[in-house]
Amino acid sequence: MPAPYAHIACCIDDSDVAQRVIDEGLRLRALGPGRLSLVFAAPQPLVFTGMAGDWVPDPADINQAAERWLRERAASVQDAEPVLLTGYPPVAVCDWAATSGCDLIVAGSHRGTVQRMLLGSFAAYLAYHAPCPVLLVRAHGGAA
Repeated sequence: MPAPYAHIACCIDDSDVAQRVIDEGLRLRALGPGRLSLVFAAPQPLVFTGMAGDWVPDPADINQAAERWLRERAASVQDAEPVLLTGYPPVAVCDWAATSGCDLIVAGSHRGTVQRMLLGSFAAYLAYHAPCPVLLVRAHGGAA
């Protein structure tokens, strides 16, 4: 019987739930041969300046720091390939998944009510728009 998933993508960030996402991806990958990608969508700053000369973060600096963080994180997970995306995170992940041959996306569901109202729900967007099945892992407890 072939492995249920040939390519699993674990969407991670620097939250507490990220390790649970990785653990679930590893558990599923252990069912048979397959790829495991650790996917991080680097946040892009919203540029609002009130006065001329205000400092605005350079997206290249943000991407370099994100790439360094992701490489270090992926080094601790055997055979995981790091994938750094840019743009609006849930859309970037869905677009990447559609072209990468991804069979399953594992992501955390951990934003509180206020964050969801201000930023939207990454997990909900994936659940409705991803081109493959999505497994949501909650910050506390089992799979969502």
